[in-house]
Amino acid sequence: MITRKDSNRARLKRHARVRAKISGTAERPRLCVYRSNANISAQVIDDIKGITLVSASTLEKGFEGNGGNKAAAKKIGEIIAERAQNKGITEVVFDRGGYLYHGRVSELAAGAREGGLKF
Repeated sequence: MITRKDSNRARLKRHARVRAKISGTAERPRLCVYRSNANISAQVIDDIKGITLVSASTLEKGFEGNGGNKAAAKKIGEIIAERAQNKGITEVVFDRGGYLYHGRVSELAAGAREGGLKF
């Protein structure tokens, strides 16, 4: 019998490897990305305190348009950067969440950089 590889389990293994190496602090929190087929979301997390400082998602009420394309990802990157700037956060550690740094993930990162975050 042919069994199909569980791609989400493989992504979670990659994410665990990445998380073993990086961690967010109060001075430099972690920008974590979650991507589904239809939406994308990002959080800025302080891992020492275990709290989410800022978040943005295409599932929010104020978001207009399709949430599963590059334009939406770039917009979410700009929104998360703006919200982080309002909280006084300028530098973050980027956590791609086990996804390839390609397509929507790289667009979110580009939007965050354009918004003023450094990583």
